[in-house]
Amino acid sequence: MSTRRGTNLDRVGGYNDAVVLDAIRRSAQLSRVELATATGLSGQAISNITRRLLDAGLVREAGRQKTTGLGKPRTLLELEPGGQYAVGVHLDPAVVTVILLDLTGNVVARRQLAPPENDDPDLIIDAIAETVEAVIAESGAVRDRVIGVGIAAPGPIDVERGVVVDPPNLSAWHLVPLRDELRERTGMPVLLDKDVTAAAAAEKWVSGPGNFVFFYLGTGVGAGLVLGDEVVRGSSSNAGEIGHVIVDPDGPVCFCGRRGCVGETSRPRYLVHQAVHAGVLAQSIDLDDRQAVDAAFTQLCTLAAAGPGAAAEIITALAERIARVVEDVANLLDLDRVVFGGPYYEQLAPLLTDRVRTALRSRFTVRTIHGVEVTGTALGADAGAIGAGSLVLDHTFSPERELVAEGHPRC
Repeated sequence: MSTRRGTNLDRVGGYNDAVVLDAIRRSAQLSRVELATATGLSGQAISNITRRLLDAGLVREAGRQKTTGLGKPRTLLELEPGGQYAVGVHLDPAVVTVILLDLTGNVVARRQLAPPENDDPDLIIDAIAETVEAVIAESGAVRDRVIGVGIAAPGPIDVERGVVVDPPNLSAWHLVPLRDELRERTGMPVLLDKDVTAAAAAEKWVSGPGNFVFFYLGTGVGAGLVLGDEVVRGSSSNAGEIGHVIVDPDGPVCFCGRRGCVGETSRPRYLVHQAVHAGVLAQSIDLDDRQAVDAAFTQLCTLAAAGPGAAAEIITALAERIARVVEDVANLLDLDRVVFGGPYYEQLAPLLTDRVRTALRSRFTVRTIHGVEVTGTALGADAGAIGAGSLVLDHTFSPERELVAEGHPRC
C-alpha cells in the first residue's frame, strides 16, 4: 500500500501530521529527508511537523543513519511507544479480553474475564469498564494518553448507532447500545466493530496486506475478509456471517431452523455433546454450564492431539466441515492466504490446519496458477482485542480521521 501524500497548504496541518505519522509507522524509522520524499511535503513543512510531533511526545529521535562517508549522517525518527495508547475489548460469549496497546501496536497489558452465565448486558458492561481501568492502571500508562476504547463484538451490529443487535450466542442481548454505555462508564471515546472484521484488520496491521480470509473460531464462527489490501465491511459493516453454510444435513438443528450449519456444528457445546455420547468424556458434564463445557472441550482437543481414537475422529470431522467452507470462500474470492484465529483455534490447530491445507491442495481451482498459504494468526487468541485497539490507533494515523463520525470505524 502506498504512502499517503501530503499537501503544503498550512491550513491542513492536522492532516499533514497524520500523513507523517503514518509514513513513520509504515517504515518504522525515517529521516526527515526520507519523509519529504515519501509524503511529497516540503523540507520546511517536514521540519515544522516533526518538531510538533516531537514536542507532543508522539515521535522520538532514534540515532543516526549509517553513512557512506558523504555528507552528514541523518537523524532517524520513530514512533514513541508511550505517546498514545488504545484499549481493545473483544466480547466473545465465552470470554471477554481487554488489552492496552501502545502507539506501535504492542500489547502492554492484558486481562480476561468470564461473562456471567445469564449474559446480562449491564453486568458485562460494568465488568468491562472496571477491567479497562484495571488494565490501564496495571500498565502504568498515563491515562490522559489513552485516546479511546475499541470494541470487537459478535454480529450483527448497528455501527451507525453503536448497537449490538441480536448475537445468537448472547441470548440476553437485544439492541444493546454498547458503544454509548461503555463511553458513559469510562468517559473515553468508544468505537464499535464486528469481531471478525476487527481480527482481519489486526492481521493486516501486523502481517501486511493481501487477499485473505481470517477464519474466526470462537463460540461461533465467522470470516473477516481483506481483498485488494482493504478490509471488507459490507453495506452495514456486517460482512463475514458464514455460520449458516450447511456442512452436515444430518447435523443438529441451528437456531435459524436448518440442520447442520457450520456455526452450530463447530460450537464446543456440540463437540462435547458428541464426545460424551461416544464415551470419550464423562456423562456427568453439564452442557448448560459454559465453564464446564470449555474445560471439557480443552480435554477433548488434548485427547484428539494425542493420537488416533474417537476424540481425534470428532475433531477431524470438524476440520473437514470447516475445510469445505474455507475452500468455497478461497475459490470464490481467489485468495492467496487463509488465516485461522480466535479463542479456540490454538486447541484445534494440530488437526485443523493440516486438513485445510490438504483440502486446498486438491480442490483449490486455480492451484496451478498460485497456491494458498494456510496459517494461524501471529496474534494468538487476542486477535479480536488487538483489532479493536488498532481501530482506535488507526484514527491517529488516518489523515481523514477528523472527517470520520464516531460510529464509523476505519481500518
